[in-house]
Amino acid sequence: MSQEPPVSLRPDAARVRSAYDRCARIAREHYENFPVASLLLPGGARRHVAAIYAFARQADDFADEPEYAGRRLELLAGWRGKLVRAERGDADDDIFIALADTLASHQLPVSLLHDLLSAFEQDVRVTSYETFADLMEYCRLSANPVGRLVLHLFDRTEEPLLTASDAICSALQLANFWQDIALDLDKGRCYIPREDQRRFGCDEAAIRTRTVSPAFTELMRFQIERTRLLFAQGDALPRQVGGRLGFELRLVILGGGRVLDRIERVGCDIFTRRPALSRADWGRLALRAAVS
Repeated sequence: MSQEPPVSLRPDAARVRSAYDRCARIAREHYENFPVASLLLPGGARRHVAAIYAFARQADDFADEPEYAGRRLELLAGWRGKLVRAERGDADDDIFIALADTLASHQLPVSLLHDLLSAFEQDVRVTSYETFADLMEYCRLSANPVGRLVLHLFDRTEEPLLTASDAICSALQLANFWQDIALDLDKGRCYIPREDQRRFGCDEAAIRTRTVSPAFTELMRFQIERTRLLFAQGDALPRQVGGRLGFELRLVILGGGRVLDRIERVGCDIFTRRPALSRADWGRLALRAAVS
């Protein structure tokens, strides 16, 4: 007796293309302090970066956005389950159809994606950090996997490159924290380490008054300087990887530095207006990256 052939779990090529298109739209529609799946990257890599970004963006929203309150951990657990199935090629959601194809075509370490989910779960449970080392451990989960995944896409997995990428990604995460102090306070979070608050005589209660006191200004300048030092640790990476990826990495570093410049330019008053980069800023930074 003949048997029916097994039904493939993998969608057809048209469905995969449509899924990548959806991820690309997600990447275009969200503001970030760094280019995401931009035209600077080769087309073949761009869609894979968009798939990774869309996966992380939705998980981040689960951890942050008001409409998901009360069920954040449940949604993140479901997202993790979808990731496990996607690794097997089993996906029926656009983001995971694209991600499953990316995982299969590049043999990416899925553990890095699980690290991202662990960071978002931590966002739900943890609202502040005692030491800078604690904060850097959070960055190891929340930021560094993204840079490592991109390097894996380009088959550049030498340890010195991964280490430099970690420095850049952690610095970007920190720059985003300093930029978003006011927004994070609204969410009940404060990422400035408590050991630093004590050192500069500006505790979380004082920060919550949203007063730009001399103590707060010195505290912020200290955080900005240590963030600049992290960017400097990864400064050679664009030159080491070269090509269009190197150009984009140079732009990422310049963009992060410009955010820090903006914070200093307003006297560290991130409460009155959030320092952000405009299209004009990115244009100027692109020209600078081209000649640096």
